[in-house]
Amino acid sequence: MVEAGAWWTLLAAPGLLLGFAVLAVAGDAVLDARSAGRPVSLATAVRPFLGVPRALVAQPRRMPAPDRLLWRTGVITVPVAAVLSTLVIPFGNHAVADLSVGVVWFNAMEVLTWAGLWLAGWGPNAAFSLIGGYRFLAQGLAYELPLMFALISTATGAESLRVGDIAAAQHGLWYAVWMPVAFAAYLAGVLAFSFLGPFAYPVGRDLAGGVLGETSGVDRLLLQAGRWLWLASGSAMAVPLFLGGGAGPGLPASVWSLVKTLLVLGLLVWVLRRLPMIRADRYVEFAWVVLIPLTIVQVLVPAVVNLNR
Repeated sequence: MVEAGAWWTLLAAPGLLLGFAVLAVAGDAVLDARSAGRPVSLATAVRPFLGVPRALVAQPRRMPAPDRLLWRTGVITVPVAAVLSTLVIPFGNHAVADLSVGVVWFNAMEVLTWAGLWLAGWGPNAAFSLIGGYRFLAQGLAYELPLMFALISTATGAESLRVGDIAAAQHGLWYAVWMPVAFAAYLAGVLAFSFLGPFAYPVGRDLAGGVLGETSGVDRLLLQAGRWLWLASGSAMAVPLFLGGGAGPGLPASVWSLVKTLLVLGLLVWVLRRLPMIRADRYVEFAWVVLIPLTIVQVLVPAVVNLNR
């Protein structure tokens, strides 16, 4: 049973999200050092954060005729949407808000990233930045429908859009076991809306950084933080949707939520370096020919099971 509304959860949820994001960045730095053959130490994990003070005091880049309002709105939207998405994610037996449409809320916050990243690409009035924004939209056309069908599969299985009900409905068998296609499509969607690893096409090197190319200082820091906050939020949401939430033997529910979230986050950070970057047009073709039909069939499985009960 998820309890919601305690005042301290308003502080704990963003704090936990930031902690998971910091661990993900540190883990990525360690894996980067290992793959490059460099020695791994505590300094390796801390190195990505040494540039934060410089970014906070750096002067913003000046562009000819930028749309500053849209640019700044887009930059802020990405991390803010990631933080707002955590409001409905139960950690253990607690959540900030136990909304009856929690799955829809999470999906709506993720879709806000579409608008934020496109505005961040449009605002600088620069070609490569704008192309990066459109690349994210093209990528979104590929991953969004499979992601939505994956979310619908879990809601159909639990016959509820409330995240706490979905976690509670998995007693005895996790949805990751009998909905493997939905679980895989969801994890791919998490990497895609974080535009990291194989889905870093909007910020590709061939575009000189794309959406990130013309940002500097605090703006660049916010966009980079937004990517890792979304990766952490998506990992945390995978726990109630597919891994039984905080259920587990012998330990408090919050500890199980912590362990499961770290395992999913570690898996995604590891995958980031194992897969090459995928062009949006190729992923669109794969998604519409293979992934969408598979996820539609996956939605039918819990629907048929529920009808026959």
